[in-house]
Amino acid sequence: MSAALLLTGGCRCGKSDLALRWAEAVAPQRAFVATSVPEDPEMRRRVARHRQQRGTGWVTLEYPLDVATGLRQAATAAQVAVLDCVTIWLSNLMADGLDADALLERVETLADLLRQPPLPVAVVTNELGQGIVPATPLGRAFRDVAGEANQILAGACRDVLLVVCGLPLPLKGATPEVLL
Repeated sequence: MSAALLLTGGCRCGKSDLALRWAEAVAPQRAFVATSVPEDPEMRRRVARHRQQRGTGWVTLEYPLDVATGLRQAATAAQVAVLDCVTIWLSNLMADGLDADALLERVETLADLLRQPPLPVAVVTNELGQGIVPATPLGRAFRDVAGEANQILAGACRDVLLVVCGLPLPLKGATPEVLL
């Protein structure tokens, strides 16, 4: 039976690198479910660099709004998947006009899938609640919904890791051997 691994932590703490390393140890055919919409030159360069760093053995599936469908599609194209990242996905949904209740309905749909995923999957998300209180109502609303989403997804995943300085700290379940 497949299981889901959630990796959370601050920006640039090593979550994605650990998720990729985990997937590479799990299977040779891997899917990267991408949520980013590269709308400016700097972001396009980041995306190109990340694709190049992943190298061979990866198929990239772009699902900025419907990540559950992206994971189902990954199961037809690969043996393991990385979903990167939930925070950007939530931002895309908010920009698409969804309110907090509608966002959390989408998160519940993803959580239902992660309880029995169609393939082993690592889910990457940012922990936003340890910083300063955002100055704007929109910033506070986003921080709040991201925190609720992370709680829902952590409840659905078998293993949850907090990543700090590139080091995985188990919050739930176990740290996969390959990440020790």
